Amino acid sequence: MPSSIQVRPFRRGDRDQLTQLVNAHVAAVMPGVSVSVHTVLSQLERQPGEFITDPWVSDRVTLVAEQGGRVQAAAHLLRYYADDRAGEHYRDLGELRWFLFWPQAPSGNPWWPDGGPAAGALMNRCLAQLDGWGVSRRGADGDLPAPGVYGLPAQWPHVRAAYERAGFTHTGGTEAIYLARIAGLARPASPPRPGVTVSRTVGMNGTRLSAVAGPDVLGYIEVEEFADGEPRLRQGSWAEIGNLRVAPGFRRQGLGRWLLGQAAAWLDLAGVSRLLDYAPAPGPGPASTEPTSTGSADQDAAAYRSFLAATGFTELTRTARGWDLD
Repeated sequence: MPSSIQVRPFRRGDRDQLTQLVNAHVAAVMPGVSVSVHTVLSQLERQPGEFITDPWVSDRVTLVAEQGGRVQAAAHLLRYYADDRAGEHYRDLGELRWFLFWPQAPSGNPWWPDGGPAAGALMNRCLAQLDGWGVSRRGADGDLPAPGVYGLPAQWPHVRAAYERAGFTHTGGTEAIYLARIAGLARPASPPRPGVTVSRTVGMNGTRLSAVAGPDVLGYIEVEEFADGEPRLRQGSWAEIGNLRVAPGFRRQGLGRWLLGQAAAWLDLAGVSRLLDYAPAPGPGPASTEPTSTGSADQDAAAYRSFLAATGFTELTRTARGWDLD
């Protein structure tokens, strides 16, 4: 390790450089999105939005690799309780929540060295931290405090290479992340079946818009706006689809497209300009077991991806979830 590289705990004075590093990685995945220093610092302390898994965390450690006064690499690690204070699948897990570094140096600039050696030194320290915790399982992710940035997106080949060099393997699923302009979403003028109306209620993952015919609910969509001001969005406000489900007997009849149009009209009234969605995608490892807007696990993911493409969504990336170190 070059003597000029110092791996140490994060200090508050690193906050601006750390935020710059985080936003560089966010920008490669999500157009027009950045997060504030406050948002980054908040994630280092806790994640209020993760109301299920965050209370299971017993320890948090943030490390940086500094070289020549510059934060070249940074990592955030979590340790979960080893007893029933944590869910079964998280129990006694040590996790690299994210690991970031500058992959390239400007040609001929002696004051900005390549970040590879610093990343290697930081990874060694991270592995030592996991060993020091004595956890029974070690995992990794790339979950940043920005919409749609989790797992290892295809735009981070340098991070993936660092994980693989350290011995991590991709054991989880792959997901496609989609983005649409609200103004560009299909909006059928009438429901696909006579007598169908829309009902708006409180849903589990946002506002629920249901297609109802008398006492029957034929399907529903849930959409949730991102909290005002965080993350910073240069293109209006954003929302995501939390659920989109159509009852089995009513699929492939235009009901999903009509529900999406109802959601678009509702979000348009709120001034929302972009809508995110997610779908399982082909990739190494088993199919994703995480909840997605596709509804049930046996729903045809390929058909859903085709549905998104046909209704105005653009695929931004595919991200590899679930990394384990034996």
